[in-house]
Amino acid sequence: MKVFHCDHCGQLVFFENTHCVQCERRLAYLPDLGVVGSLDCAETEGHFSSPLPRASGRGYRLCANYTQHNVCNWTVAAEDSAALCQSCRLTKTIPDLSRAGHAVLWAKLETAKRRLVYTLLGLNLPLANRDDDPDSGLHFEFLADGDPHSLESEKVLTGHADGVITVNIAEADDAERETRRVQLGEPYRTLLGHLRHEVGHYYWARLIEATDRLPAFRELFGDERADYGEALQAHYRNGPPADWQRDFVSSYASSHPWEDWAETWAHYLHITDTLETAAACGLSLRPGRMGDPRMGRAPDVIEDKTQPFEKLIDSWLPLTYVLNNLNRGLGLPDGYPFVLTPSAIGKLRFVHETIQLTS
Repeated sequence: MKVFHCDHCGQLVFFENTHCVQCERRLAYLPDLGVVGSLDCAETEGHFSSPLPRASGRGYRLCANYTQHNVCNWTVAAEDSAALCQSCRLTKTIPDLSRAGHAVLWAKLETAKRRLVYTLLGLNLPLANRDDDPDSGLHFEFLADGDPHSLESEKVLTGHADGVITVNIAEADDAERETRRVQLGEPYRTLLGHLRHEVGHYYWARLIEATDRLPAFRELFGDERADYGEALQAHYRNGPPADWQRDFVSSYASSHPWEDWAETWAHYLHITDTLETAAACGLSLRPGRMGDPRMGRAPDVIEDKTQPFEKLIDSWLPLTYVLNNLNRGLGLPDGYPFVLTPSAIGKLRFVHETIQLTS
């Protein structure tokens, strides 16, 4: 994520901001420019312009989920007939808003999804909703147990199937998510992490299945034709192999090649997004130990995702050291509680190369 500033007063603003806390100007994310910018009312009611030089001649409307539900802060091009922005159009089903607390949980889900969409667009990955692309598009369904759109006798399971990502909105409840994390013995469980993982399944079908990348995938991750249901049952019954850390980014990744890919994909998105943020903040690192001849000032953390994979990893590993130590200094758990072995790094390289081929 890049760092944004109010173009009117220069105040630091965040990706999710709708108003500048300094000058109180209305803010919105402008997807066509990839920036958070202030808005001026245009002559046509409900239309806006931006004072940014790059936005000259462009008109905008606020996403309907911005004006009606306050769960979005993106714009739509004035000439676009759609009421919803590019991110909100990816949501096919929302939770029953008549139920207490659902509006808050939905807002959290959309906030996490916008960060996901920002990263996917930055990586130049194909991203269309299923209305625009019925064969290969993507849709999200945000459901709760007992919602009219779900079977009341069954729990809503978070997962992916044929381009539809379903998320149980309980995952947006911090207390409930933490309870599940502890029960499952996971070191890390976040809403954004869930979305990154599930979209990995979608991109496996888009970028690996039925492509010439499949043999190389099987060489690294294993044969995905192994029975998926049986593999998950065995994982939950017996747990991961004792030596899972040697080859996988997480214990869950060891359950089946599809899950190994999705977990590795999610980690790659963690890496690229965090490196972009660190670089935008001007962070420089000096990896190595005192006395190490390499201890001299290192280049700024890289943000260019087209750089060779080695440079990404060279920036990432020392950054995780900083992240974890900063968290410990605040009395918090490690921000990145993982160890990347050579095998796991090899799989991350495969994800990187797959994305580069797509871009």
